[in-house]
Amino acid sequence: MHILVCVKQVPDTTEIKMDPKTNTMDRSSAPTIINPFDAHAVEEAVKIKKKFGGKVSIMSMGPPQAQEVIKKCIEMGADEGYLLSDRAFAGSDTLSTSYILAMGIKKIIEIEPIDLVFCGKQAIDGDTAQVGPGIACRLGMPQLTYVEAIESFDLKKNIVMLHRKIDNGYEVVQAKLPCLITVEKDINELSFSPLTNMIKAARYNPTTWGINDFNADLSQLGLKGSPTSVRRIFPPKQRAGGELLKGSEDEVVKTLVDKLKGGILECQL
Repeated sequence: MHILVCVKQVPDTTEIKMDPKTNTMDRSSAPTIINPFDAHAVEEAVKIKKKFGGKVSIMSMGPPQAQEVIKKCIEMGADEGYLLSDRAFAGSDTLSTSYILAMGIKKIIEIEPIDLVFCGKQAIDGDTAQVGPGIACRLGMPQLTYVEAIESFDLKKNIVMLHRKIDNGYEVVQAKLPCLITVEKDINELSFSPLTNMIKAARYNPTTWGINDFNADLSQLGLKGSPTSVRRIFPPKQRAGGELLKGSEDEVVKTLVDKLKGGILECQL
């Protein structure tokens, strides 16, 4: 079984800060990491490989330093990695990004068929959850999103059965392979990497492809191929502190009731 996982290098949003002058994200204030949802996708792919055999390939789009997240995936147990990196890709929104990644996947399929494509549910720096479905649409694959558990594979019939998270529980779905799956974090627990994998990752250099390696439609790349753009990023206003009511118990209760009544009237108006 050949599984390909799309991963993204993102800023660690637990440490990132906003520039108060420009109201934009200060990316230099935080280290870059593998997108957490993507890490669980890699973990699941490696887990399936160990059970059924085959290999796990990794693909990422980004600047040259994005090869670090591919090395991290090799450390986690992946076998090979591909970095799509070119200045022509800069400024791509989710539509353009899915086009570029789909081109990369098609190029791999020409070399070796792919049975499964994994993506994280969403990237923590954008939270759109659009790239995975966009790739599936461009590849003509069934898409199974918000997956929290893979129940079984029938490799003779090329069928996968899994659980999709929904608002009030989950639904059991099956699909034909090849297909694309986007995963939730609770699909698995991340495991520790053995020393042999760490050594392999430190020495590993992914295959890098640029615009000249594809027969691409330039109108669908970068800013030109992106119908959406981020105009401004700003933090939400801080909430004011609560009001402390003082006085006797009866006075406090009366004041509170009056305020509640006033709020109800304002809502009705």
